[in-house]
Amino acid sequence: MSGPRQPRFVFLLNRAQRVLQRWVETRPEGWEGISSAQAAVLFILGARGSAAVGEIAAELKVAPAAVTNLSKRMQAAGLIERVADEIDARITRLRLTPAGAQAGDTARAVLAGLNARLTAGFSKEELATVARWLERVAELEE
Repeated sequence: MSGPRQPRFVFLLNRAQRVLQRWVETRPEGWEGISSAQAAVLFILGARGSAAVGEIAAELKVAPAAVTNLSKRMQAAGLIERVADEIDARITRLRLTPAGAQAGDTARAVLAGLNARLTAGFSKEELATVARWLERVAELEE
């Protein structure tokens, strides 16, 4: 006879990801025509002020070419601009435009509401355990 059934973490994680993706896709008012990938770039630039493509790629754990392509679309949409690095003119940095900053603020507010719903009823200790577990899952890629 076996003990209690263990949670099916992979199944639950996949299901949660699908639900979150659908939630994001059905909230167009929060994204101002931007994708979740673009929102991630907006959040990074909002926190840093500016960043090189390689820095953004490293933080997102994607290829620099993916950020380059994404940034071209974001520049065409007026969300970011390219500026020369103040120290090394050979490096191009990305910076938010006022429209990009506004889009980032809107997306951040929508996600704050979602985070409040997701964390309601859990203690800080429980949430710290969940965060630590999700970080471990993310490390599988490394």
